[in-house]
Amino acid sequence: MERKVVIFDHPLIQHKLSILRNIETSTKDFRELVNEIAMLMTYEATRDLPMEEIDVKTPCGVASCNHIAGRKLAFVPILRAGLGMVDGCLKLVPAARVGHIGLYRDEETLMPVEYYCKLPKDIEERDVFVVDPMLATGGSAIDAIRQIKLRKPRSIKFMCLIAAPEGLDALKKAHPDVDIFCAGMDEKLNENGYIVPGLGDAGDRIFGTK
Repeated sequence: MERKVVIFDHPLIQHKLSILRNIETSTKDFRELVNEIAMLMTYEATRDLPMEEIDVKTPCGVASCNHIAGRKLAFVPILRAGLGMVDGCLKLVPAARVGHIGLYRDEETLMPVEYYCKLPKDIEERDVFVVDPMLATGGSAIDAIRQIKLRKPRSIKFMCLIAAPEGLDALKKAHPDVDIFCAGMDEKLNENGYIVPGLGDAGDRIFGTK
């Protein structure tokens, strides 16, 4: 079954994304904005978590409340830029586990090369959110999700800040069973495989390495 693709139009997300794109935005502000946007996206991406009704004793009586029905979550950033989104996600789901997948892009072939994969031992019991700021060619996301599927998690969702149409189409084709959440959709990829207009290299801007 083909899953959903969500392109956020929430004013707060769009406002923060406009500042994030600005070449004049400092490393400190950029890092904070990435976390803030990731937190807002997590709020929506977890909307379909199953609930159960429980009784809670209050100072004035007993309330019938909705409670998340025991689902275990994991956030898996694609290194290194994906690390910038993790703290924002964990602010809403502090009990979630965090895995890591390390990929870099071969500058000649534009294909992802994996160099690291460390996931929670009980990954098969968890709903996994793969996070990476940019969905450009889609190669890294496709490969990361493929690696996670080998461990048979309960479900997988993908979250990014900015996507290119080419990357979104490639990811949907490769993994039609994965929900995709994007803060923004851009025009295209340039001849070097970078998103236009984009926001530059997310990793460099998060960590101040360029």
